[in-house]
Amino acid sequence: MAHLPQHGPFPTLCAIAKWYDRRDFVFVEFCVEDSKDVHVQFDKSKFEFSCVSRRDKYYNDIELFGEIDPKQSKHSRTDRSVQCCLQKAEVGKPWPRLTKEKAKFKWLSVDFNNWRDWDDDSDEDMSSFDNFSEMMNNMGGDDLPDFDGAEEHDSTDGDDEKMPDLE
Repeated sequence: MAHLPQHGPFPTLCAIAKWYDRRDFVFVEFCVEDSKDVHVQFDKSKFEFSCVSRRDKYYNDIELFGEIDPKQSKHSRTDRSVQCCLQKAEVGKPWPRLTKEKAKFKWLSVDFNNWRDWDDDSDEDMSSFDNFSEMMNNMGGDDLPDFDGAEEHDSTDGDDEKMPDLE
C-alpha cells in the first residue's frame, strides 16, 4: 500500500471498504457518506480511490490480487458509499483476497452479505455494472412477505399454567 498524502490541515485517511468476488467481477464498496470530489483511477494491477466527506479526506491505493480490465471497470456514487465494479482480466479465476499483499488491513473486510460460493452462482449474476447499481438503489424494506394466512394469538394461549415446584 502506498503512503497517505497530506491534503490541507486534515490528514488523509483510508476509507473503510468491503469487497466480494464473482466469476467475472470483483466488487468493492467504499463506505463514505456524502462523498464529494470522487476520483477512481483503474490500472491493470491496481486502482486508486479518493474523495472528500465533510472534514475528512480519503485515499486508498490498492495493489490488486489479479489483473483487471481498466476500460471495462466502473464506479458509482450514492449518498452512503462509492461502489466499484472491477472487470477481471481472467474471467472465472477466483480471488482469495482483494490485495496483492497477503496482509490484514484494518480498513478492508469481506462483504459476507454478498459473498457466495461459485457453485451457487447462476447465469443471472450481474452481467453489467448498471444492474449492480440498480440493485443497490432498489434495496429497501418494502418487499416483506405477505402473512395473510398467519393466525393471530392473544396472550391467553394456555401456556401460562403454573409449573410444578422442583424437589
